[in-house]
Amino acid sequence: MPRFPEDSFDRLPAQPDRVGAHRGPRPRGRGWIVFAWAALATVLLVGAGVTYLAVVNNNIQFTDAFGGSSSTSSAVASDTATPAPTPVATTDPSLDVTVLNGTTNLGLASRVGDAAAAAGWTIATMANASATDVATTIVYYADPADEGAALGLAQLLGTATIEQSTNYQGKLTVVLGADYAGPGVTAPAA
Repeated sequence: MPRFPEDSFDRLPAQPDRVGAHRGPRPRGRGWIVFAWAALATVLLVGAGVTYLAVVNNNIQFTDAFGGSSSTSSAVASDTATPAPTPVATTDPSLDVTVLNGTTNLGLASRVGDAAAAAGWTIATMANASATDVATTIVYYADPADEGAALGLAQLLGTATIEQSTNYQGKLTVVLGADYAGPGVTAPAA
């Protein structure tokens, strides 16, 4: 067999060092260093998040966290609250009303819209809601100034409650539920 000349790969070093893709053994305790850095990063991120929330929303309170009494909670309780003025039910024909049928009663939105229009309301839209299993009838209003008008419309409908919400596009939106028993609940005789 022929003998080839020796090169650097034929001789093994006495001390195995890192050469090319070959690595030496890992030093002991290296996993703890990674764990310590991860724990430090977690503590810093949680601290930064709590600080950010405290700056953005100052409702974060760590008083009375473990069930003990605190002096700040008793000071807040002793303040006298100014009662909010009670809204007066009104009929406002300048507000557009949307009537949505959230039941399986066909044509209910149209009949209720006609009854509200006969009582002086301006009905902009009468349609079906996105769901037909709505349980309660609610009159939604977007602007707090329209609370009295929402109360007046709810009184006209009978079983409706009012709620402020910006989820609907109109000024007043009625979502008819399964509990509705007001005007227009049954179709007129033909």
